[in-house]
Amino acid sequence: MWLPIVAVVIGLIALIWSADRFVAGAASTAYRLGMPPLLVGMIVVGFGTSAPEIVVSVLASIQGNPGLALGNAIGSNISNIALILGITAIISPMLVHSNIVKRELPILGGITVVLVLLLIDGSLSRMDGMILIIVFFCVMAWSIYTATRKETDPLVDEFDQSLNQPEMTLGKSILWLIIGMILLIVSSRILVWGAVEIAIALGVSDLIVGLTVVAIGTSLPELASSIAATRKGEHDIAIGNVIGSNLFNTLGVIGLAGTIHPLQVDKAIFFRDLPVMGVLTLFLFLACLKFGGGKGKITRTEGILLVSAYVGYTVWIVLGAI
Repeated sequence: MWLPIVAVVIGLIALIWSADRFVAGAASTAYRLGMPPLLVGMIVVGFGTSAPEIVVSVLASIQGNPGLALGNAIGSNISNIALILGITAIISPMLVHSNIVKRELPILGGITVVLVLLLIDGSLSRMDGMILIIVFFCVMAWSIYTATRKETDPLVDEFDQSLNQPEMTLGKSILWLIIGMILLIVSSRILVWGAVEIAIALGVSDLIVGLTVVAIGTSLPELASSIAATRKGEHDIAIGNVIGSNLFNTLGVIGLAGTIHPLQVDKAIFFRDLPVMGVLTLFLFLACLKFGGGKGKITRTEGILLVSAYVGYTVWIVLGAI
């Protein structure tokens, strides 16, 4: 039992570090090659911070553990809103100025509904996965169109300020991009092996391990980037990271998992995980669209409520698994 635990710990540490290097290298490479800052932020960084979920879920599906992949994606969406935005708001209340962020929220809500409708028959089929991937490419096309428009928006200014601080040459950026991707794959393989072995040893489903340990671990890059952005006053980037990550998880991660290895969906997902994810997504929508001087805000009190909700949800899962 101790070896799988060590594997999970080492895998998570390596995953977090390699994801950070991958995102830094990818963002710097794209920016130095002349991509608009908004496109770099929404697509490159958005994909990069979701890379741990993508790699872990794909490897889990290939190895015949699609429940781990599904749990990882749904659990990451829940932790992104409740844990990450909650902790970030406790550190510093978050004002939402960006119209781009506000436009993405209804899309996230609509995609959440689409996921529920696809899973309502109790399975994630290959066709369901392909539908999610098609929707994913449609959303990416919209994001690229948005990013290439000459639009004045606080999010554009924040990304421009954040990226216009060259720390790496183009050669170094590409090197870290490659190294980060290789280490992402290696650390993910270690993490998946350890997580599956722990699930077997404890007699719980790989879904439970995916919803808890793996989901929290793969969400840590978003936590680091959100805290860093908030400390610099870039609240729209922090919230945009979470929205973008949840879009990638719901469409890309679950879509790839279902396409690679169709699975029967645990009934607990319908009365526990999907409702929690839906309520949190609705909360984020309402919080960011509050009309207090035209600006949404996630207050410190709401942050405490979010973190408390996540603790309660985790206790619910653990007690149900005992």
